[in-house]
Amino acid sequence: MATTRTPWTRDDDRSPFWLLSVARDAVDRLAGSSPARLALITFACIVLVFTGLLSLPWAAASGRVTPLHDALFTAVSAVCVTGLTVVSTATHWSAFGQIVILLAIQIGGLGVLTLASILAMAVSRRLGVRGKLIALEEMNIGRLGEVGALLRIVVATSATIELAIAVILAPRFMMLGEPLGQAVWHAVFYAISAFNNAGFTPHSDGIVPYGEDPWILLPLMAGVFIGSLGFPVIMVLLFTRARFHAWTLHAKLTVEVSVILLVLGSIAWGAFEWSNPGTIGSMNTADKILHSVFASVMTRSGGFNLVDMNHLDQTSVLVTDALMFAGGGSASTAGGIKVTTIAVVVLAIVAEARGDADVRSHGRTIPPSAMRVAMAVIAISATMVMVATAVLLQISGQSLDRVLFEVISAFATCGLSNGLSAELSPVGKDVLSVLMFLGRMGPITVSTALALRQRRTLYHFPEERPILG
Repeated sequence: MATTRTPWTRDDDRSPFWLLSVARDAVDRLAGSSPARLALITFACIVLVFTGLLSLPWAAASGRVTPLHDALFTAVSAVCVTGLTVVSTATHWSAFGQIVILLAIQIGGLGVLTLASILAMAVSRRLGVRGKLIALEEMNIGRLGEVGALLRIVVATSATIELAIAVILAPRFMMLGEPLGQAVWHAVFYAISAFNNAGFTPHSDGIVPYGEDPWILLPLMAGVFIGSLGFPVIMVLLFTRARFHAWTLHAKLTVEVSVILLVLGSIAWGAFEWSNPGTIGSMNTADKILHSVFASVMTRSGGFNLVDMNHLDQTSVLVTDALMFAGGGSASTAGGIKVTTIAVVVLAIVAEARGDADVRSHGRTIPPSAMRVAMAVIAISATMVMVATAVLLQISGQSLDRVLFEVISAFATCGLSNGLSAELSPVGKDVLSVLMFLGRMGPITVSTALALRQRRTLYHFPEERPILG
């Protein structure tokens, strides 16, 4: 008797691997139709996996199950390389729990889809068009031809920089009295956390005890700053060295704006906190300068702090909010609206003020589509921050400045905290978790993923210019 076939019948239905085939086909279709949606779904699944791992009894030092909202918050914060915590990383989590957090940081920093592409390339020795599309969506390079080279740079650079930081930190921790195994573990933890701009610390009091120790602070600053530039920029720097004229426009704008924000942030933060006895007012000049530069680096995404955020001058809080919102480079481990977004908007403003028809920089013309994306990123990001702030104001009953600080830190995946995260109710923690997730994915990626379909306009209406300004 002949078997009746249906449209969904497969020739390999009896194979034990047919589910894998079905899953692979689904990923293929999703990668081709909406890579952004694939990224969103994959990140969400990874967060759920790490939430489950952190909910296990042996993930906590007490041997008891961690409340779901705390495990979810920690998993989101680690995978999204944020660094906000509602429980102490050093005392609440066991060795297994800390290893899970560190693994989540590494996966989140590299990017889930980037890591998947690396594994695919390692297994098959090549990366097909589907794999390149998947990696392209997450790394935001712009050209398929660069994907394979960039993936290799990602692995080599991450491993090299993290190893270098660990090698520098381990002897110092040993000199400060830690046993060899503990010193190495702390060095590796800080190295991964710094380069991935995560801000998690394995010490109960963070890095505050090392506030006057350049041997520890300088490697952390270097790791955070390099990580905030982004892998496309690192690849350009490795290939072209100091030949500025050979850099891509993206690399030039990223480095320029990052250095400008670093210098201006250091000057502003130091000036407003110079005489503040609650922060750096009682320190000598050298330590004040070190703290100011450290704060400027960390406020744009690093998340490590040397002073109590609740003791900052109100003007310093405003400066910190602005630097956190700015963030780091595109396709990097940093968050925020990205420095290239700021550069494009500023260049557009300058061009409009001069009456130029085109927006130019370094001998290149920036297309109008890039300016529309920049405006959309700022508008969507500001809206997310405003909505989350309004919700948390109603939930927590805290002051605006305290809530806004924590919201921007969560959205920009910075990790600096005034302690509000730990004080919030489970609903408030969930709001911050969603915000961290959206901030890590990026407003444009989220908007594209949630769109029901991609619109393609085949006609144009007559132009009419409204009155602006």
